[in-house]
Amino acid sequence: MQSAGKYDIETPFDAKRHAICHPGLTLRYTYTQNEIVPLEQLQENLYYMRFTTKESLKRETAETILRQNGWLSGQTETFQSEVLRRSVLLHFEPGEVIYHFGDDLGGIYGLVYGAVAVNTAPPDHGPRLIHLGAVGAWTGEDSFLTRKPRRLELRALTQAWLMHLPLEQMDQMASADPMVVRNFCQDLMDGVDVLIRIIHDLQKPDPDRRIASVLQRMTWNGEQPIPLAQTDIGTMACASRRQVNAALKRFAENGWVKTNYRSISVLNADKLRRFAAEDH
Repeated sequence: MQSAGKYDIETPFDAKRHAICHPGLTLRYTYTQNEIVPLEQLQENLYYMRFTTKESLKRETAETILRQNGWLSGQTETFQSEVLRRSVLLHFEPGEVIYHFGDDLGGIYGLVYGAVAVNTAPPDHGPRLIHLGAVGAWTGEDSFLTRKPRRLELRALTQAWLMHLPLEQMDQMASADPMVVRNFCQDLMDGVDVLIRIIHDLQKPDPDRRIASVLQRMTWNGEQPIPLAQTDIGTMACASRRQVNAALKRFAENGWVKTNYRSISVLNADKLRRFAAEDH
């Protein structure tokens, strides 16, 4: 861990990535290209993060997205501002792991843009894909609440931007006001609601309706193409690749989806939802 003034930068900062951090963090040093330089030598506009990629996302835009979507949108304005003031905006390349199943304690991550795979399993099994994160969804609160290693694996499937509130910052917030633990528990319950939905969908006996349910859940992240192969859909729907292939052909013929190489676009989420909800 790299010491940085009054704040310790956690992974996944590395030499590929350079960042201009929010001024509320009072960083004295930050990464830029392959060296560490004093923050005062960087640009004066500290309200956004820059990375060595083709696209940039303004900090102000990221904060607006999180204030209007998901867990943070249901919190008080004061709590929203405190979380964002203490957070760092991070960028991840496709395939990059945000954190591994079993990793040491860490803070929470909120999805601003992109597709992120959520993988998990019982401790004695390898993690498997169960869900794609939705914009505005935060996860990682288990470390804060239980002080135990990570129970999930997060992996970027596309270029992804996430807001990261480090564990040390969460602890400082709870020390100043113990009632904020309830706010973080609300994030936990949002995750429980998602798991209940996943279990409910898997209990449908018809594989076509399980597959439709998975595709409809993926539209929680907007209308962008779903960057998953048929085998991934099969894993999430407990269906064979042959069943997924046949179902996608029928859904495409109905005008509900469009399939491309390693991606699926949902054209009519409402029709998928109605089909998935029908009794077989």
